[in-house]
Amino acid sequence: MQKEILLITNYFPPEKGAAANRMHSIVEGLGKANYSVRVVCPLPNYPNGKIFEGYRGRVSISENTFFGKISRLWVWPSNSANKFVRLLSMLSFSLSLVFFFIFNKTPKKIFIQYSPVFVGFTAVVLGRLFSNLPAGKAGKIILNVSDLWPLAGLEMGILKKGWYYALLLKMERFCYRNSDLIIGQSEEILQHTSNFEKEKPSFLYRNIPNFDAPTLKEKPTSKEIKIVYAGLLGMAQGILEICKRISFPENVSLHLYGAGPEAEKLRGLQKQNIFFYGELDRDSLHKALQEYDIAFIPLINRIYGSVPSKIFEFTRLGLPVLYFAGGEGGQIIKTESLGWVVPVNDFSALQGFIDTLSEKELEQFPKQTVQKKAIAAFNFDRQFEAFITSIEAV
Repeated sequence: MQKEILLITNYFPPEKGAAANRMHSIVEGLGKANYSVRVVCPLPNYPNGKIFEGYRGRVSISENTFFGKISRLWVWPSNSANKFVRLLSMLSFSLSLVFFFIFNKTPKKIFIQYSPVFVGFTAVVLGRLFSNLPAGKAGKIILNVSDLWPLAGLEMGILKKGWYYALLLKMERFCYRNSDLIIGQSEEILQHTSNFEKEKPSFLYRNIPNFDAPTLKEKPTSKEIKIVYAGLLGMAQGILEICKRISFPENVSLHLYGAGPEAEKLRGLQKQNIFFYGELDRDSLHKALQEYDIAFIPLINRIYGSVPSKIFEFTRLGLPVLYFAGGEGGQIIKTESLGWVVPVNDFSALQGFIDTLSEKELEQFPKQTVQKKAIAAFNFDRQFEAFITSIEAV
């Protein structure tokens, strides 16, 4: 007999990014574990803030898959830097969730992606209110905490302490208190949530990708060292500021892939040995990445709880990492010997590393060795088996 689970997320393919990839691998794994999954998400719009071609002009769309059904609901999309406009966009999906819960039955288990805060909060409230189970048998809420909003917003300078921040804190605490299991993408996240819910069951679920590791090619004879960044081009990553402040010598180049608020400025940036290519689908990107020597993973400020998923994805492709983000991710790089760690926001140290980068430096972390270590350390199947056990225990 199939077990049912409802999964609510603000991000889902065909959208790209860590959250969408994680949710997709989770629902595929649940489907293979004999779960019937109902995914509820907005019409795809991230990160450009525009509804994707093929979904425009629709209030909602339902799609059938091998793991169950995807219900894509109306959203007023935006990637505006204006906090009020972004809030309205999140509230629009929250409103769609209200109508969904009114007109649909709720299974025993509800998996909720948190954040955004308002979407997570709305889903938790509705999950409690609309449990269609017999009296005394309330549904179980599994809360996936991928970043620590509103704390992360405060650290990035997006939020300031005040009434709005205090409101978000109350919503955050409500979500933790009313969940039955907390899933976190980092040890720091689970430590943070345990400060408020000491007895709450929790599970560490890293953003380990689920794809076949490619056979690596021999590096062509070349004195040029190619560094690549691939991902969201937003404020938190700080790629535009890095490109403005860092210069690249003749033997080192930086290659940029992705989309986001800074994309157009980066496209127009003219600076020696910096190249911008725009966005690629995941399979094409994986093929392109194999031509590079080092994967660059930056954050403009150290964000407590953040462990970039690119660590697990890029090292599986055999790319040693230049890590410029601080926190738990840097410790993973050091512990597993997967690349170089430069102190976050230390532009002088980053410039010094790039100025002295050479073929001899690359020999510290051969691609084949990096890939073997990543495959051994980050095993999707092993993690997912433990994950299934944890959600079945609630």
